Amino acid sequence: MTEANLASDPVWPQKSLAQLGARVTSGSRGWAKYYSDHGDLFVRITNLRRTSTRLDLSSPRYLQVDPDDAEARRTRLRPGDILISITADIGIIGLVDETVPDPAYINQHIARVRLDPKLADSRFISYFLASWAPQRRFVGATDQGAKAGMNLTAVANLTAAVPPLAEQVAIADALDTAVAQIEALECLIAKKRNTKQSLMQQLLTGRTRLPGFSDPWKELLVSDLLEFKNGLNKASRFFGHGTPIVNFMDVMRAPVITAERVKGLVSLSREEIGRFAARRGDMFFTRTSESVEEIGTAGVLVDDIPNAVFSGFVLRGRPIAPVNTTFLAYQFQLPSVRKQVIATASYTTRALTNGGSLGRVRVLVPSTDEQAAVVAVLADADAELAALERRLESAQALKTGMMQELLTGRTRLPVEAAS
Repeated sequence: MTEANLASDPVWPQKSLAQLGARVTSGSRGWAKYYSDHGDLFVRITNLRRTSTRLDLSSPRYLQVDPDDAEARRTRLRPGDILISITADIGIIGLVDETVPDPAYINQHIARVRLDPKLADSRFISYFLASWAPQRRFVGATDQGAKAGMNLTAVANLTAAVPPLAEQVAIADALDTAVAQIEALECLIAKKRNTKQSLMQQLLTGRTRLPGFSDPWKELLVSDLLEFKNGLNKASRFFGHGTPIVNFMDVMRAPVITAERVKGLVSLSREEIGRFAARRGDMFFTRTSESVEEIGTAGVLVDDIPNAVFSGFVLRGRPIAPVNTTFLAYQFQLPSVRKQVIATASYTTRALTNGGSLGRVRVLVPSTDEQAAVVAVLADADAELAALERRLESAQALKTGMMQELLTGRTRLPVEAAS
């Protein structure tokens, strides 16, 4: 998780998981023969999340096992079990709750910790364990080095600062509420993104027309609309001071590039600034990447930035015909356009594109008035998403602060809060 490390001197006694009645086991190495496309849930390290103790079951794997099998009975999960990755990426924490289907099992890469409920609230302990950076929490707890993994004795010897049980419950309830708020916002953001994608697919292809527009759209080559130019390349000593520069990540983040987002600086001559100028309305495309999925991503600069230039890792597309470049940048997010971009890419040690390749991409273009109307609708959707994402950041920061206060005892909750 992203929380800061807890104070080294908590007000409560440190107790090992063994002292909290933990029964620690791991799964079998022999599950592969039972893999199936349906059946009982098989929990793997990939189901554990760094950002939450909730399991990620979006990509499940299944087993077909005999419930009377001794190994199955030994590793079967139940609500309240704490899961800890003990090989490869050591120390990711998960908690089995009522949303996890029954039966479910683990393999040898995960340790299952089952605490005595009379001594510890498993939610509290999972929050406590997940709040420390793994490299600090598991220092000295590995068997033959971090790469070899933790053994089950090391897991049982992990410690937590443990208040009385009623206070554990109160803290866990408070943190559960904060997590629920975050998850509700994440769910809402995901729905809004899906809605926006559907809206883009309809409005940017002409399948759905806005009121007042009926003229046919034209299919054009991007080369009919934009003139391309490669960006500048300078030695590393020239960066970090000077004039603003539009970089690869400025283009990757969103189709609209504002002045606020352009943080990079580069020291250039007046002649270089003129040659590689980045103006309001210019489009920029990612030129090269290790992943073909990242090349040809488009963004448009919507603000005036004095003396701004653009990086050699991107291409500039400057309009040579009437076109709303924000409309065009949104179009470059459509699957049909992305497919063309990827098809025209070249490959050496990295995926590459250039102005000639991008110029051969075909797009559907309405009148400039309809382009502007579509952009206005999509901008409203983007603004709504941005507001929700700011709310999510605030909720995450609040949860971080709560964990720092509540899990150290710096702020105490009345026991009645458990109700």
